[in-house]
Amino acid sequence: MTDTEAPRERTGDRTAEALRALLDGRWAGVRDTVRERVRGELFAPAAGLSMEEHRARVADQLAAIARTEVPGYGFPAEVGGAGDFGASCVAFEMLVADMSLMVKVGVQWGLFGGAIEALGTDAQRAEHLPGVIALDLPGCFAMTETGHGSDVQRLRTTADYDPGSGTFTVHTPDEAARKDYIGNAARDGRAAVVFARLRTRGEDHGVHALLVPIRDEEGRPLPGVAIGDCGPKAGLNGVDNGRLTFDRVRVPRSALLGRYGSVAEDGTYSSPIDDPSRRFFTMLGTLVRGRVSVAGGAGTAAKAALAVAVRYGDARRQFTRPGGGGEEVRLLDYRSHQRRLLPALARTYALHFAQGELVAALHDDRTGERPLDEHARRELESRAAGLKAVATWHALHTAQTCREACGGAGYLAANRLPQLRADVDVFTTFEGDNTVLLQLLAKALLTDYRDAFGDLDTAGTVRFAAGQVLEGVIERTAARSLIERLVAAAPGRGDAEELRDRGWQLRLLEDREEHTVAGLARRLRRAGKAGGAFAAFNDAQDHVLRAARVHVDRVVLEAFVAGIDRCGDAEARRLLEKVCDLYVLSLVEEDRAWFLEHERLSGTRAKAVLQAVDALCEELRPHARTLVDAFGLPDEWLAAPIALGAEEERQETQMGALSES
Repeated sequence: MTDTEAPRERTGDRTAEALRALLDGRWAGVRDTVRERVRGELFAPAAGLSMEEHRARVADQLAAIARTEVPGYGFPAEVGGAGDFGASCVAFEMLVADMSLMVKVGVQWGLFGGAIEALGTDAQRAEHLPGVIALDLPGCFAMTETGHGSDVQRLRTTADYDPGSGTFTVHTPDEAARKDYIGNAARDGRAAVVFARLRTRGEDHGVHALLVPIRDEEGRPLPGVAIGDCGPKAGLNGVDNGRLTFDRVRVPRSALLGRYGSVAEDGTYSSPIDDPSRRFFTMLGTLVRGRVSVAGGAGTAAKAALAVAVRYGDARRQFTRPGGGGEEVRLLDYRSHQRRLLPALARTYALHFAQGELVAALHDDRTGERPLDEHARRELESRAAGLKAVATWHALHTAQTCREACGGAGYLAANRLPQLRADVDVFTTFEGDNTVLLQLLAKALLTDYRDAFGDLDTAGTVRFAAGQVLEGVIERTAARSLIERLVAAAPGRGDAEELRDRGWQLRLLEDREEHTVAGLARRLRRAGKAGGAFAAFNDAQDHVLRAARVHVDRVVLEAFVAGIDRCGDAEARRLLEKVCDLYVLSLVEEDRAWFLEHERLSGTRAKAVLQAVDALCEELRPHARTLVDAFGLPDEWLAAPIALGAEEERQETQMGALSES
């Protein structure tokens, strides 16, 4: 294919606009509000800042956002908010101009304010949330301890109630109980939602949350509160992560966020949920917004990295083509370059639709528009855990791939890619370590498997697990009937044409999931009889993590199919169909060893998958700019000269200087 044969024009502004409208989706107005509000010199990405300069800049940005409608999105109307859970998630994920600001917003209004809203009583919400929304009460979320992160039930900070004074004594008993990595603690926070073991009348009632002041109006630590600074990090240095320890700090009885547990004046403990384990997981479940938001923010980071790399690859030329008249070839015309970027672009689209489906389901549950029962809510929270893991790993891999695809120019701080990669790195471990989150999802896939195995055969166990995960989530969507029709109409193992048959693709991923979960069930059942449930689960970790990953792959594909079904523009829909093909066939290509080993693909068919991915990359290459422009990321958010049409000579000069150094 010659340079003149590969069309350089984008598919057209109309198609990009149609795609953007679909991607913006239900909360398009919120996305436009953020695009309008987060602009100008204050919000422009700035490279080369010291840690203190970056923190001060982000604090100023946060104050500016506090003067807009954005902070109130996720809070009830009775405290000055909009009562729009989905809007709060979408607004958060749009703040890619500076991901330190994204995280700082998440700490103040997502974690700190969200904990008060979710765990506090009506009176506590009325008292504190107006100040949280207005930033009059800047705060932090003090859950993680030096010795305990994912294992929240074993936190060691204590809160002992004294009936004589009517106060709790919050205390850090040892170094392992120090609150660590706490955003907003080192510089700006004046209060913290502290998770501690609630003890009264000699009984430990497990982990509860208390609102504890940590600084006075002048910013000085309060008596008994020691505040440390985590110092420079690999990324997100605009976030003031700190450490908190408490030396017998007294707070009033009203400091206990009492929606799920309260203490009377005489020390009597009561809760609307009698079972301690159920109470604990109910409290944590109310905080799922953090994981959902992190997945969305990571998705936007991947979009920004791809927008920079695709634009650069569409303009940058390298080497001449024999017989091409001496004109150099654009990077994106090389198949290897297409394979770097376009499958990642397809997966980013797929994850966007899955994220949107998750946000909508959680929003409808929170607002009562389409409430879920307790079991379905738990399963949706498990899905949020799995999607967070897959989305953040994808964002990290994509940022690195885009950096490499831009060569030396991609290594320059001015072109944002190194910072995006550094910032998104920690997304894989905060709001839940990804590996632990996949374990949680796998346990949901095998709901109560130790009990169920006694009553069900292996096939029945798989049907039980899959049915529980889907109940109340996919079954409630109109897209499910579409998916079932496509699967039912899927052809058998015929010619290569079926590789692009959507029903065949759906059935292939569904079959892989069912087989993997069935194998895991058999393995756990056999091993459990010999060595116990923990040993069985621990020994099967490779299988456990695979079961979770393949489940997410299938869920994401179904969300993509539903997204395409909502597209009313014919040209945009045809383009999305190819993007979806690339998403699923690149997944199959990555896992072709499994499909070959388990005889789901023949050797010939496996080779055909590789050829189909090549063909799809070629077909999508002319539309790559359209696909990244449809993300709707303003140029000033990208702020990368290589993405904004800077002169090629300037870029060559920059790269030459870099290579000489």
